[in-house]
Amino acid sequence: MSLAGAALGIALAAGVVASVAGIVCPAGLRTKLVGFATAVCGLAAVVAGIAAVTGHGFSLSLPGLLPLAGVRLGLDPLGGLFVAVTGGVAVAAAVYGISYAGHGVDGRPVQAVFPLFVASMLVVPAAANVSTLLVCWELMALTSLLLVLAEHRLRPSVARAGLWYAVMTQLGLVAILAGLMVLVGRAGDDSYAALRVAGRQLPPTLAAIVFVATLAGFGSKAGIVPLHAWLPRAHPEAPSHVSALMSAAMVNLGVYGIVRVGVDLLGGGPAWWWLVVLVLGAVSAVYGILQAAVSTDVKRLLGYSTTENLGLVLVGVGAAGLFAATGHRELAGLAMAAALLHVVNHAAFKTLLFLAAGSVVRAAGTRDLDALGGLRTGMPVTTAAFGLGALAASALPPGTAFVSEWLLLQALIHGLPSSGVATAIMLPVAVAAVALTAGLAVATFVKAFGVGFLAKPRSPAAAAASESPPSMLAGMALAGIGCVVLALAPGLVLPALGPVAAPAAGGLLTLRLAAVAGSLSPFLLAIALLAGALAVVGAVRSLTGWRAQRHRRVAARLWDCGGGPLSARMEYTATSFAEPLQRVFDNVLRPEVDVDVTHHLESAYLVRAVEFRRRVPDRIEHRLYEPVIAAVRAWGRAGRRLATGSVHRYLGYGFYAVTGLLIVLAVTR
Repeated sequence: MSLAGAALGIALAAGVVASVAGIVCPAGLRTKLVGFATAVCGLAAVVAGIAAVTGHGFSLSLPGLLPLAGVRLGLDPLGGLFVAVTGGVAVAAAVYGISYAGHGVDGRPVQAVFPLFVASMLVVPAAANVSTLLVCWELMALTSLLLVLAEHRLRPSVARAGLWYAVMTQLGLVAILAGLMVLVGRAGDDSYAALRVAGRQLPPTLAAIVFVATLAGFGSKAGIVPLHAWLPRAHPEAPSHVSALMSAAMVNLGVYGIVRVGVDLLGGGPAWWWLVVLVLGAVSAVYGILQAAVSTDVKRLLGYSTTENLGLVLVGVGAAGLFAATGHRELAGLAMAAALLHVVNHAAFKTLLFLAAGSVVRAAGTRDLDALGGLRTGMPVTTAAFGLGALAASALPPGTAFVSEWLLLQALIHGLPSSGVATAIMLPVAVAAVALTAGLAVATFVKAFGVGFLAKPRSPAAAAASESPPSMLAGMALAGIGCVVLALAPGLVLPALGPVAAPAAGGLLTLRLAAVAGSLSPFLLAIALLAGALAVVGAVRSLTGWRAQRHRRVAARLWDCGGGPLSARMEYTATSFAEPLQRVFDNVLRPEVDVDVTHHLESAYLVRAVEFRRRVPDRIEHRLYEPVIAAVRAWGRAGRRLATGSVHRYLGYGFYAVTGLLIVLAVTR
């Protein structure tokens, strides 16, 4: 067996051992063994993924393991990339979870399910037939649902989030199943090799049905608009290391599914398929970052940020398919490589941000940015970690997302002269969407970091917050190292993506990035910024030292406009920081405002209290899902009236149904 196969086998075995340890080990030892074995599972998966990307793939058939089709596994460069990314995220989350598990989720069920969730995510991109893919996809959905519900006894909102997630993920599975069954029906076999042959011979209408159905199913897992409703609910309610796995690893498998079916199994398809993907990606990116910009819940903010970043990835995937369909193979390879590099970058910085957010929740007991502030004093490492993650997510040099978004813009701009009216319209719109997203992301993460960690604490819990245990800091440090490496040396990663993006380019693809010698070298930019910062700090210290020697330092109160000593109530909150931005996009966001005025009993002219509430609802949920939910409720009420318990009435229903069916058959014969 090749290195990839052996390493994947070790990873799955370690996952099973960790799950068994979660069941049989006593409480004191359980979290440590589960964390260690899951970290081994992740490390082995990284080795397997890198081996597959570098051309050492494998295939394995186990016909007796599943009824009918059996289990078939295989790793090619595309699957290897997603296995490596999932393994890397799992290592950081597992180390972090050793201590975080003591925060109410160290029971046997959660500890046993956590490694199974990781193992199922590793098998999805390693599946080589539809049966294995669907079984592991469902196992991944079930285990992640159980982990989302881990803290259901602490907050009622967890159960609601779990319900939304369960419904959306099952609808997604039905869509994937329907699309792939059409393809399997034409192929006569569910192996990927047979599907590739059948996919290239499908009539255009059937191929379009397969692509649209699987796009809806995989897109719901990726959290693209309008199928994103589960994401800002489930991510905040899950334990933070589980949120990191869901947001940085699980949603990537939605992108994997779209690329696997659209590019690999169906052979590319017409341009309109990829225009749909590009439009959905652009809308998701802008809508996601707008909702993140006005959110005051730090984990909900990060959840919407995931929608934004997966939208950017799909912009790259859509552009790659569009370029390939119009004959621009080199641009297709560049756009696909940019999208895949953003998958890797997003996994690194989103893991770091969710782990840092979990550290804040453990210490302060709240996710509300308006109740935080001042955390840098008691939590310096977490503050530095969140600051690094915020910089990485802001698409500013030398941030981690800068290189991938810059490459994506380069591919889109060079594709502007492409033929076709729709392409000529959509590509400039996509460029504008990526640029707008980058600007809003900066504002969003400046708000999250500045309001949440700096200035004065706005609650006693924030003032008393202390640093997290060492294993949680170690998990954050691993994710932070990944962010720094990807930011300063992207030239190490991008050439490895050539074999992964090669199918989109129609052949062998060689990618080179001048990591140090380039005109926009992230490494040189970082060195220049560091040198500039040191020079400014040194100059200020020298100046203040010289002034202190000449003049005696006198403590004085800061200027406060005569309003008294500065307090936390005078600072910008997350709500007030986002208020100007919210005004600009008022017609899109449509905030809801409530003002309650309480008068004194003695006189209606004397006001005792005024309460002002403003919330920004998800407009897509309001417009799309609420009517559907109302219709389902009405159908349920109607069904309750029909189900009276009378046997005579049920026999009548059967009689009328059979009679109606016979009449229809007689008429349509």
